[in-house]
Amino acid sequence: MVSAEQDLTGVLLEGRYEIRELLAVGGMSRIYRGVDRRLDREVALKVMDPNLAADPAFRDRFEREARAIARIDHPCVIEVYDQGEHLVDNRPPPVVYLAMELVQGGTLRDVLTERGALDPPEALAVLEPVLSALAAAHAQGLTHRDVKPENVLISNTGAVKVADFGLVTAAAQHRQTKTGMILGTMAYLSPEQVVGGDVDARSDVYAAGVLLYELLTGQTPYTGDHALSVAYQHVNKDVPAPSELVPDISPDLDALVAGATRRDRDARPADARTLLYAVRGVRASARIPEVPVPVPGSLDPQATVPVATPLDADGMAAATVPEARSSGRPPHRATRALTSMVPPGVDAAEGPRTALIDAPAHLHRRRQGRRRTAIWVAAVVLLAVIVGLFAWQAGASRWTTTPVLEGMPRDQAERTVRDAELVPTVRESPSDTVPADRVVSSTPPSGTEARKGSTVTLLISTGKPRVPSIPPGTAVPEAEELIKAAGLAPRELPSARRAHPTVPAGTVIGTLPRAGTELASNSPVTLVVSTGPPSRFRQDVEDAIGDQLDGLLDDIFGGRGHR
Repeated sequence: MVSAEQDLTGVLLEGRYEIRELLAVGGMSRIYRGVDRRLDREVALKVMDPNLAADPAFRDRFEREARAIARIDHPCVIEVYDQGEHLVDNRPPPVVYLAMELVQGGTLRDVLTERGALDPPEALAVLEPVLSALAAAHAQGLTHRDVKPENVLISNTGAVKVADFGLVTAAAQHRQTKTGMILGTMAYLSPEQVVGGDVDARSDVYAAGVLLYELLTGQTPYTGDHALSVAYQHVNKDVPAPSELVPDISPDLDALVAGATRRDRDARPADARTLLYAVRGVRASARIPEVPVPVPGSLDPQATVPVATPLDADGMAAATVPEARSSGRPPHRATRALTSMVPPGVDAAEGPRTALIDAPAHLHRRRQGRRRTAIWVAAVVLLAVIVGLFAWQAGASRWTTTPVLEGMPRDQAERTVRDAELVPTVRESPSDTVPADRVVSSTPPSGTEARKGSTVTLLISTGKPRVPSIPPGTAVPEAEELIKAAGLAPRELPSARRAHPTVPAGTVIGTLPRAGTELASNSPVTLVVSTGPPSRFRQDVEDAIGDQLDGLLDDIFGGRGHR
């Protein structure tokens, strides 16, 4: 029997895949660099844990999952080439493996270990392709179940790839309870996963929200001595705002994390595509620039700025710096330690007390008077603070925060606004990027404090603009307003003037392109303007040509009727 610790380097799987070297070890699998001898290309070979592979039911489920994932055609999803089983020395259990695309680079965990927290532009640069990959899976009814930095691969060129689709689903159906598997994913598990409820796309949305929190702060929202304490926090606490750790993070990003990590999954975005629309809306509203994806190993060690040595309670340099750095995660912001200078020969603890005893009597009385005054001032200030806190608490209960709504379907957005004790109203507008019947933006914007019961206006997309239908005879200014209201740009051209027997001169006959045509916003629409009925001279010419044509036809057909 193949043990979990056995290295398969050198084994030739099914006469095709040669295992070259071990790359990584996980709770449920090992990943090797391999070579596909048939196609002469490098591949990544994911070999399942023997305990899982020994169960025929698991192998059947895993094969079905592999087939489903192989159908996802998306550049941000690791491509699956092949799936199979191989008996080593003809002894069970078989080696169950996947042959996959090999990414030259590292994982998002490597990036976080090297850099610590990312700036908001870098965080969104990573998150958007991850959500795009999850959206492609959700569109096919597939759920990842284990979104975390270790499962996000980043190539040396900045390509982002999501891995491990299917493996967790098959293992979950197998009802594995191995401690290592749980500990590896607990930091990102949704509340419904913790309590054993049904898992769907909204569970991936929760994990993506936790991932965004970690990208912005450099740490996961919950920590504990054991998995149970972390699980308890997922179920009973709201994920804190990233700005509590990094004050310069915008309220829009706080609201984005809060919306994705609602403990009530019905209040989260319905799937990764909806969350992706919300991310793009926040990027636009907060004016967050687009930047390249940070790649593993891109930091120059010589360019890093060391953190100032912290001081202990005695003002001496603390000897705990290596321990502080042992986590492998650099701090988000450099800090400076300030020392207080003590004159030589003066005991820092006894100095102030000795000076008070040895001072003259009048100075001693003056200092005592100042001390009494300071006590009274402090008491008054403390009382004012307490009164202020009570007033603030009473007023705070009347306020709430506008939720993240961008990209949500209209019905879900209206429910979310009502759940926040606000009143939704709707205004419609065309949009080139947001599908019809989804939220383009909200007023006030997401993350804004608002008084409970106040109104939130939802700007709902009607899809790309369409050329409006303009009745013949409409005045030009009125037609221009109709076209502008549709999100398009009206224009008149001398070549677009036509004679018309019934439409008065100077009014509109129609448009080019015709009514109902779908265009990009602000595309030009030409008004076809009437020049009035044809002139009498032109009519006479047409009549004369008609009479000559009748005579010519009579000669040809011998006077037979031809009309």
